[in-house]
Amino acid sequence: MIVVIVLFVIMFALGMVILSGKGDNLIAGYNTASEEERKEVNVKRLRIVVAGICILTPILIGIPVFIGKEGDASLHLFTAFCVILMTIIGLVLANTWCKRK
Repeated sequence: MIVVIVLFVIMFALGMVILSGKGDNLIAGYNTASEEERKEVNVKRLRIVVAGICILTPILIGIPVFIGKEGDASLHLFTAFCVILMTIIGLVLANTWCKRK
C-alpha cells in the first residue's frame, strides 16, 4: 500500500512538472534530439501526452489496492491490460498528433 502511494506521488509530481513546461528534458527522446528534430515536434502536445501517461499510470496501478482487492488476479490482469493499452495509445499519439505538419 505504501509503495503504491509513493509511486502515485512521484509519478503525479513528475506529470505536473512535465505539464508545466519545466520538465522537457525528462521526456525520453526529446532530450537527446537535435534542434532540427525538435522543430518537427509540437512540444505542448507532447507534454500533454507524456503527462497524461505519468498521471494515469499510478491511478490504474492503485485501483486494486485502494478498493481493497489486492489478491484478485482478474483485476490485476485488467489493470495491466489498461496500462499497456494506454501506453500504446500514448506512443501512437506522440508519433502522430505531436508532430508538426
